Amino acid sequence: MAKVSQRQVLAKVAPHSGQGMAIDLPKFESFLFAQVSGGEITASVEKIYEGGKSSPTVLCAPFDIGDITLTAHYDDDRTASDGATGIAAKIAKLREYVGKAYYDITVETFDCDLKKPGLDRIYSKALLVGLTEPDGDSSSGAPSTFALTFSVSTVASK
Repeated sequence: MAKVSQRQVLAKVAPHSGQGMAIDLPKFESFLFAQVSGGEITASVEKIYEGGKSSPTVLCAPFDIGDITLTAHYDDDRTASDGATGIAAKIAKLREYVGKAYYDITVETFDCDLKKPGLDRIYSKALLVGLTEPDGDSSSGAPSTFALTFSVSTVASK
């Protein structure tokens, strides 16, 4: 695969199958999120300077994965495979599930024609921790966006 542009990195989400509660979460099965951010993996290591040494000893520490934010343009057209409602109804339903609903997130890197997915990252059982609804500005013609933020604990590849 040649160099990849940001437009080739797209994400999709699906309700996690083991919710542990009887809820009917909105589906985004054929919906691709245009922006993906976060997911950085870091460890808070400690450096100790022992007496008489000019460089530190680094102690290992567990890693942490940062939150993932998925952003998309606000388009209320209905997609048949995702149910009988558009984005507005999905967002309205998600309001009550922030902090409760788990989704599986797949981030894929597509070819230049955006047809064939390649490398991917999978964040299983990501907890929805944020919902940013579209902003408005009567003097702007810029497209509105909405965002979903998820707290994650693991990342895998297919």
